Amino acid sequence: MTMNELRANGIWVLGCGNVVSSHIYKCVKCRRYRRSTEVQQMADLPQERAEESPPFTYCGLDCFGPFIVKEGRKELKRYGLLFTCLCSRAVHIETLDDLTTDAFMNALRTVMAIRGPVRQIRCDQGTNFMGARRVLSELLKGIDPERQRAFGCEFVLNVPSASHMGGVWERQIRTVRSILMVMLDQAASRLDTTTLRTFLYETMAIINSRPLSVEHLNDPTGPEPLTPNHILTMKSSIILPPPGQFCKEDLYLCKRWRKVQFLANEFWQRWKREYLLNLQQRRKWQKISRNSQIDDIVILQEDGSPRNEWKLAKVVEVYPSADGMVRKLKLLVSDTTFDKGKPLTRSVHLERPIHKVVTLLEASSIT
Repeated sequence: MTMNELRANGIWVLGCGNVVSSHIYKCVKCRRYRRSTEVQQMADLPQERAEESPPFTYCGLDCFGPFIVKEGRKELKRYGLLFTCLCSRAVHIETLDDLTTDAFMNALRTVMAIRGPVRQIRCDQGTNFMGARRVLSELLKGIDPERQRAFGCEFVLNVPSASHMGGVWERQIRTVRSILMVMLDQAASRLDTTTLRTFLYETMAIINSRPLSVEHLNDPTGPEPLTPNHILTMKSSIILPPPGQFCKEDLYLCKRWRKVQFLANEFWQRWKREYLLNLQQRRKWQKISRNSQIDDIVILQEDGSPRNEWKLAKVVEVYPSADGMVRKLKLLVSDTTFDKGKPLTRSVHLERPIHKVVTLLEASSIT
């Protein structure tokens, strides 16, 4: 349309296509209304997902629900809390009475009592998770560093509005919902807290028996498909792997601990060979794009507002990942509030993923 308008006015430009494309690419108004949000190459897997570790040492978690249950004549809301092991992909589900910090802390202690100590937790910035993080940090202030490391339970928080960064547990919640939908279809009207907890545990057992790879599913002579239950059933004997080599002959020894250790090592060898290699492929976000820089001028995507009402923001800090790519930003945004009918404008700092911003002006082009 731009080229036709030029030629209709009697102007002929040599190399018109390249000139017009360059002009439109640099046009701030065109970027505001038509440019797509930023994207970057998919990051590498976290180190915790590619190393052998006892189940639930490194976890991702999130809440889901609510579910309506009946206690007497009252109808109450109950929630599910899903823990997923980043390494073995096993899941553990607990029931929450509400989404408070106290309820989450009780569920966390329950999981640690059943599954063993949790060294790291990855989650979003929910208020109950942030409250638990604050409580644990306050309790650890008066403890020496060695005991702090022994206690562990480090929180790694995702940036707000970045649900794709929690895909490792969001996908498991989808699986839980698909199984619960079938179970609750027959008993939804008679659901109480005890029944809901039983259903969640039944769902947990089904998910932990799923195969992690499909390499030998169609081979009748192949080994049994690898599942999270293969390692969960031996959890009590592999707090940490002891030194030494274990061979197949250990299966026939009287020393049961060597038999158990051989089976555990066999799980990890198959885990590397059949499951871990399938995680290496990047199925999307395969190209490297320009990194956002400090002083870039952007607009902040808001799902509930039309594009021409998105707020203008300035990049004040970038957070490069281990591979040097920027996927998280700190933005300076003006926020207008009303005090006694009078508008008050103040500046606030927000952390957002790059896929929630559209770059209008690059820092290198600002003079």
